[in-house]
Amino acid sequence: MTDPRTDKVAQLRIAPEAKQRSQGTLWTIFLVVAALALGAVAVWRPWQKETTRVVAGSASPKSQTKPADTQSKPGTTPGTTPAQPTSPTAPATPAASTATSPDAVALTVSGYIINRERIELSPRFMGQVRWIGVKKGDAVTNGQVVVLLDDVEYQAQKRELEGRLDAAKVQVARTELELTRVRQLTEARIETQRALDLAQLDLAAAQAEVKALDGQVARVNTFLDWTVIRSPINGVVLEKLVDPSELVTPQSFGGTRGPSTALMSVGDLNDLQVEIDLNEADLSKVFLGQNCRVTPEAYLDRSYQGRVAEIAPEASRQKGTLQIKVQILQPDRFLTPELSAKVDFLGTRPVASPTPASASASDGK
Repeated sequence: MTDPRTDKVAQLRIAPEAKQRSQGTLWTIFLVVAALALGAVAVWRPWQKETTRVVAGSASPKSQTKPADTQSKPGTTPGTTPAQPTSPTAPATPAASTATSPDAVALTVSGYIINRERIELSPRFMGQVRWIGVKKGDAVTNGQVVVLLDDVEYQAQKRELEGRLDAAKVQVARTELELTRVRQLTEARIETQRALDLAQLDLAAAQAEVKALDGQVARVNTFLDWTVIRSPINGVVLEKLVDPSELVTPQSFGGTRGPSTALMSVGDLNDLQVEIDLNEADLSKVFLGQNCRVTPEAYLDRSYQGRVAEIAPEASRQKGTLQIKVQILQPDRFLTPELSAKVDFLGTRPVASPTPASASASDGK
């Protein structure tokens, strides 16, 4: 009797002729794999050329596949490959970076336009304003009379002193005549030497009185000259602080209703600066003599050349800033003091070359 388990094993056994794999199917797999590989290579090649073109920047795709020593500059021997023109889409090289250009903007800040010199005209003594010849915005010249103070009192003092001076001069003439007579009498042995000495002393006293009165007259003339206020510069009246008949004084007595301590302020509109409070973190980007571009906020379409003229020697601890003043080289009528302006600081701080001593020290090391 046949074992059922043996029959099942015999059914699962593969015949020897069925173990042979079809060679046609194997070749078909190989061909499909080769086609896929060729397709991948064909797709990858354009990516390789584009990548090479973008990174290289200044050369064509063909020139990138060649070694670097095959490229040559104009004027090389025949047979070498000339350099290709720079592609407009290529990124800029470090040598042409705008960070090192003299016109590159290193820092942009805002400030206020000011007069380099703002002069306030004040009286030298207490007095009353008699006349004002200018108003705010008027142009003035150096030495022009702008204000007259009341000089009635000083004119009276001058006339009084001139009268006393005339009397003193008469006294000098009288003592000179007396001295001449006494000298003649002394030579004739009629007067004593004591009388001659006293006559000489009287003449010296009269001459001293004349000199003292001359000094008093000169002082009154000085006061009279101070009543005439003149402009010390060529400029413009920036502010008029008093009106005729007002009382002015060189000192402030406190409060807001006391006499004015200034008559007016003048400034030169051809000598303007931009005052900036620079953050201490940006101080390394600014140096004396640095070129700048000034653009007033009121006229953004206009710009002016400037130069760093002053760096304050002391910073503000409370604000953490340092005051910088930029001189405007060629201002015009569009620039008005106290208006805001934007300043572009151009270029970077020059790198100091090592001194001979430091160079020698480094060589020794």
